[in-house]
Amino acid sequence: MKRKLRMGMVGGGKDAFIGAVHRIAAFMDGKIELVCGAFSIDPVISKESGEELFVSPDRVYATYEEMIAKEAQLPEGERMDFLTIVTPNFLHFGPAKLALENGFDVVVEKPMTVSLEEAKELQETVERTGRTLCLTHTYSGYPMIKQAKAMVKEGHFGKIRKIVVEYPQGWLSRLSEREGNAGAAWRADPKRSGKSLVMGDIGTHAAHLAEYVSGLRITEVCADLSTMVEGRLLDDDGSVLLRFEDKAKGVLMASQISAGEENAVRIRIYGEKGGLEWANEDPNNLIIKMLDQPRQLYRTGNAYAAPFTLSSFATHNTRIPAGHPEGLLESFANIYRNFALTVSAKREGKQPTPEMLDFPNVYDGVRGMAFIENVVNNNEGTEKWTKFVV
Repeated sequence: MKRKLRMGMVGGGKDAFIGAVHRIAAFMDGKIELVCGAFSIDPVISKESGEELFVSPDRVYATYEEMIAKEAQLPEGERMDFLTIVTPNFLHFGPAKLALENGFDVVVEKPMTVSLEEAKELQETVERTGRTLCLTHTYSGYPMIKQAKAMVKEGHFGKIRKIVVEYPQGWLSRLSEREGNAGAAWRADPKRSGKSLVMGDIGTHAAHLAEYVSGLRITEVCADLSTMVEGRLLDDDGSVLLRFEDKAKGVLMASQISAGEENAVRIRIYGEKGGLEWANEDPNNLIIKMLDQPRQLYRTGNAYAAPFTLSSFATHNTRIPAGHPEGLLESFANIYRNFALTVSAKREGKQPTPEMLDFPNVYDGVRGMAFIENVVNNNEGTEKWTKFVV
C-alpha cells in the first residue's frame, strides 16, 4: 500500500531558517510527513519546536543518538523512514552515518561533511548499507537547469569549451558573526564550518552546478582565496580557474562580500556552436545563444513543438503552467520529491526511473568536499595548478 514517507529531523528548530525551508519543500507534494525530531542541542528548544510542529511529545528527542536508537526500536509501520540533517557542517557526519547504519535513508545539507575523509567514509557506508543519501544542492532542481543539462548532453552546443559560474552574495560584507548573527557565527568558525567559509558555503553550489550542467568533471584548480573583512577567521571571497575533462576551461567566482548582491547565482556555458545562460534571479528563463541563429528564450512549463520540445527531466520537475513563477522552494521540493519517489520505488521493489534518480547524492558530496580541499590546498601552496584529487 502506498503511503507517505515518515521524516525525522536533526536541527531545524524554531527560528532556524533552513529547517523551515526543508520542511516546506518536503511537504509540498504530500509525499512526506514529519514524525520525530531532535530539533536543537538545547532540549528545551527541541521540545518547544516539536510542539510548534505538532510532533508527538514522546517523539521529540534530546539528541540525535537517542532519536535514532529509539526510532530503530519502533515497529516498521511507525518508525521514521529517513532522517533530514539541517545542522551546522560539523554535525552532518555523525547523524548521517549513524542513521545509515541503523537502516534509515538520509537527506543532508551541503557541504556533506567537514572533511574529504569523512565524506569518503559516508560513501563507503552508503555502498555497504544500500541506503539512499540525498544532498541538497538546491539549484540543480530548477526545470531550466535540467533543460540546460539535457541540451548539453544532446550535443546542442557541440564540444564544450568554456564554463563560467558565479555566486556573489553581500550578506557578510560586515563582521556579522560578532554582531549577533547566529548563521554567520557558525559559518565563520573553522571548528564548526570547516576549512573554508565561502567555498564551503556557496562555492560548492557553484562547482556542483558547473559539473551537473556541463556533464564534465573538474580535473585541476588554480585558486585565489581572500579574507576581505578584517577580523574574520575564514575566507569570504574567492576566484578559481578550472580545467575540466575534454579540455574545457572554466572560471568560478564565489563571494560573500559583494555588497548589494542577494543570491546572484549564474552559469554560462559555451560550446563550438553556441552557448547558454541561466540566472537564479530569473530562474524560469534559459537563454540560448547560437552562432547562426537569433537568440532564443526557453521558458519553464511551455509545450514547445519539435525541435524545441522541453526534455523529460525539465517537464518532470515543472509544477505549474507556463507563466507562473517557480522559485527556490519549488526547486528544493523537486529534490525532495525525486528522493521520495526513489525511496518509495525501492521499498516497493521497483527500479526508479532516471528522472526520479536525478538528485544530488553521496558521490556529489564527496566531490564537493574534494573541491573545497583542493581549492584550499592550492591557495595555500606554491604550485600554480593542483590536480583535482578525490
